[in-house]
Amino acid sequence: MKVRSLWITVLALFGLVNIAFAGDYANSTPAVQGYDVVSYHTDKRPIRGNGHFVAVHDGITYQFANAENKKAFTANPEKYIPAYGGYCAFGVSVGKKFIGDPEVWRIVDGRLYLNLDTRIQQDWAKDISGRIAKADKNWMKIQDKSPASL
Repeated sequence: MKVRSLWITVLALFGLVNIAFAGDYANSTPAVQGYDVVSYHTDKRPIRGNGHFVAVHDGITYQFANAENKKAFTANPEKYIPAYGGYCAFGVSVGKKFIGDPEVWRIVDGRLYLNLDTRIQQDWAKDISGRIAKADKNWMKIQDKSPASL
């Protein structure tokens, strides 16, 4: 009877641990929808990462296509982290947080910028430096706010 009670307790605790991690966004959803942020710079195109090469930086999980990309990221994460936490650069320039599409991107002055879609990226591209300047200012005000509150 004691063994049965012990197993029930262990299983209940295991369930609580799983629930806690499931609610932890950093453990359930990889950054940039699982794309390898180093690949944008080295391969000049986005490549999906995988669960074999993972790094956590500032509580955010990043996946990589290979060990070399993971090593490059861990040596200098700030070089590879997308601007504005991966939110759409155009959206941030107008004070909003829209999810950036990992396949709609551009590297400007060594920094990765994502956009919501190709139409929005075309608008953003009309004045990239102006949009980045506005987004940089806005980001200081909105980075800790939820997208729904904007």
